[in-house]
Amino acid sequence: MLDIEKIRKIIEEAEAVLITAGAGIGVDSGLPDFRGNEGFWRAYPPIAKLGLSFSEMANPQWFKEDPSLAWAFYGHRLDLYRKTTPHEGFAMLFDLVKEKDENYFIFTSNVDGQFQKAGFSEEKIYEVHGSIHYLQCTKNCTDEIWENDEEVAVDMQEFKALNYPLCPNCGTIARPNILMFGDWHWNDRRATYQNRLYDTWKKKNRTKKTVVIEIGAGTAIPTVRIEGERFVSRCPNATLIRINPREFEVNGKNKYSVSLGGLEGIKAVLDKS
Repeated sequence: MLDIEKIRKIIEEAEAVLITAGAGIGVDSGLPDFRGNEGFWRAYPPIAKLGLSFSEMANPQWFKEDPSLAWAFYGHRLDLYRKTTPHEGFAMLFDLVKEKDENYFIFTSNVDGQFQKAGFSEEKIYEVHGSIHYLQCTKNCTDEIWENDEEVAVDMQEFKALNYPLCPNCGTIARPNILMFGDWHWNDRRATYQNRLYDTWKKKNRTKKTVVIEIGAGTAIPTVRIEGERFVSRCPNATLIRINPREFEVNGKNKYSVSLGGLEGIKAVLDKS
């Protein structure tokens, strides 16, 4: 049963905050919802004509078989994420963690960099699936990961990239440093570093009153949901607040659900006006 006042009290009394976020947090910023083929195809009609699902498109094989198609997809997303302004819910979360003396961490499956853009510390974010704002060699010729400052021009009618990044070391086509489906060549060095920082934070806060605020994390790829639930099961003073308009169910003690969208749910539990 939804008990907003109780949830607000839990958040107010918390000493630490873990924000776990899936794709649903970005919908209110205007980012597309790739839920199911229909949502994905609405965002990318040219891919609908090819009959490719999101999992088939988000596959490293395309950088070898058809790099102009691969970079049309990722180049368009890169441009979209760069132009997107995080919605006001990010600012509300940022205000919350400042109230907690910035004792927080973010665990996200999103690759869009919206938390960094909203002001959260790079050293307090674990992007478990990587980031579109970083590149690696498709052959992984070295262990290098570098910032993606490329401008990729995309012909949206033909859905082809007119140019794409190359590895500065070997000249092979570069790819986003993102964990894709069927991906055996993802360079996880950056993510491993973030994970070490996250593990250190978890150990430091294991016995503290910690509120886990989960936003827009679905069950299709349950990485984010599992992490929040695992944290609460291992930390005796932790509480999970799950914000999701559809898949909002929770089981067990110290878990609460808010059956609202990302921005609306954040406002419901954090708005003090």
